[in-house]
Amino acid sequence: MNFLKKIFSPTILTISFLLLFYTFYKSEIIWNGDNRNYYKTYYLVSSILICFSIITFFINQKIKEYLVIIIISFISTLYLFQGYLTFYPKIKNEMAYKKETKKKWDRRTKKEIYNDFSASNDNVSLAIPLNAYLDNTKPIFPFGGASFSKAINCNENGYYSIINTDRYGFNNPDDEWNIYDIEYFLVGDSYVQGDCVNMPNDMASVLRTITSKSILNLGMRGSGTLSQYAVIREYLNPNMKKILFFFYEGNDLSDLKSQKQNKILMRYVNDKNFSQNLNLRQSEIDDYVDDIINLEIENLEKSHYYLKDFFSFIRLFDLRFLIKKKDYTQPKPDLFFKQILMLTKELIDNNNSKLYFIYLPEYARYNQKYNNDSYNLVKKIVTDLKIEFIDIHEELFLKEKNHMEIFSIAHPHHYSVAGYKKVAEIIYEFTKD
Repeated sequence: MNFLKKIFSPTILTISFLLLFYTFYKSEIIWNGDNRNYYKTYYLVSSILICFSIITFFINQKIKEYLVIIIISFISTLYLFQGYLTFYPKIKNEMAYKKETKKKWDRRTKKEIYNDFSASNDNVSLAIPLNAYLDNTKPIFPFGGASFSKAINCNENGYYSIINTDRYGFNNPDDEWNIYDIEYFLVGDSYVQGDCVNMPNDMASVLRTITSKSILNLGMRGSGTLSQYAVIREYLNPNMKKILFFFYEGNDLSDLKSQKQNKILMRYVNDKNFSQNLNLRQSEIDDYVDDIINLEIENLEKSHYYLKDFFSFIRLFDLRFLIKKKDYTQPKPDLFFKQILMLTKELIDNNNSKLYFIYLPEYARYNQKYNNDSYNLVKKIVTDLKIEFIDIHEELFLKEKNHMEIFSIAHPHHYSVAGYKKVAEIIYEFTKD
């Protein structure tokens, strides 16, 4: 093993420095130092490895041989365990899904499902997140997707959900817009849109079933506090009784920060008379959305899903997540957040409607160390403004023994069919006449 004298120590030292430089790059350049506390462990590990590498230059050949055996065994064990964490849950989910539904889990990529679906359906589109519209150079900012389309959404429960959009690109039966008295008017992000389930299993559909009344769902994935106020401004009518303003703690405050940079959205804040008259511009919106979808399809054609999974495996992503669970601290609500809620309340009060603020918790709250400072501040701001606060964290998740039954199967991010149903039932209990 003569190569040990020449290769072993320099190789270990090079890898150690590369790890240190990569840690610095992620911490200080990618995250601009904001996540430095998370990366301190990697700084420590890389520093220890550098010291260890230097020491190996001065130890004898026999010890180096033992070190090689130990290192190879250790790395092999790590990757075997990573393989278990990567593949066992998928296999378990597929088996459970097949046992329950007698169907196979749909493992097609979004590109494949789009091509297959387009071959037998007209007007197929993709569910587009709201941040796709944040380009300030455009003369319009839509709040929905393509109208009267079958929008391919997400697969977290074994199948790709499909949104059959209405005349304004939202997830509703179109004839809901023809009904004069609207019992509930929903605004929010992907949870409200009903991501990863089909009708009638989204929250709005469940409320329709419970109440036998008309419900309008203007939820849109990627929406946030500012865009939700703006969508109310555009589509609110006097016949709408109860306005459900959803807040998702996972990203709504960070979305608010990015949406604040959009000039069109900020006009809703600075000018109470401003309107884009979106209900009269749907053909223009459809053209805009078509351009975005075509670009997204091009990106899907170029994407390499398997390479992404491969690099996650190489980086031991699941194992590192298991060993070092991140301390979750969400951004704190600021005065701008409060201003948006004040404007929303004023708008709803002037419309003689009732405003409800629904707080949706994220999955990370239940499997990691979670800081409640942001949650407590949001709750205080809402209650101080005398807006009714419906806390799904307290009313559902603290009372549930098995949180996994509420969240989707493959990626515990959005809700399962049972989860959406339970949230809708709680909302109805708090809002019924």
